[in-house]
Amino acid sequence: MDTYHHGNLRRAALDRALKVVAERGPQALSLREIAADLGVSHTAPRHHFGSIKGLLTAIAAEGFDMLRGRLVALREAGAPFLEFGVAYVEFATENPAHFTVMFQPTLTDPNDSSLTEASQGAFNELRAGVAAIAPQSTTELAAALVTASWSMMHGLATLDLTGNLARSQIRELLGLSDIADIARCAGGLLGGSQGGSSS
Repeated sequence: MDTYHHGNLRRAALDRALKVVAERGPQALSLREIAADLGVSHTAPRHHFGSIKGLLTAIAAEGFDMLRGRLVALREAGAPFLEFGVAYVEFATENPAHFTVMFQPTLTDPNDSSLTEASQGAFNELRAGVAAIAPQSTTELAAALVTASWSMMHGLATLDLTGNLARSQIRELLGLSDIADIARCAGGLLGGSQGGSSS
């Protein structure tokens, strides 16, 4: 029996899907299994998402909205651009299921307007951060800065999430245990100076 009030089932299905993705990967998702786990009819999740791709698209859109929220808060607080990169890495490591789905476009619907709006919103904040530190930059230079910064922080987050950062013993080499401090250290080098912990 469907015991969820209108609107709550969608959230419950998203939360259950995020748990499955975190534990077993997006390929393990099944709308029928999610329905069974939640104690609702097997068609109930389909009413909200249509398909697995629809569910994964909703997860990706939510993730980009969450990331954008963090970046907006930093911009409004006047934080240095380095902190945008740190926030990106922290978001990824705190929300691994979202992060996994957000950057696998084959899993999601590229024509979904909510996903397009959410992803563009997050990327626009990254571009705005570059514009703030290099207002006189050419379009090409600004694009290069975005690419370099994004590549570094995305790579760092991925290395941490896959366990490769631990296996490489980078933390021991740097003398830093917190991923945010490692991001500041690496990002500071990109900015032309060594960046360590903010503490």
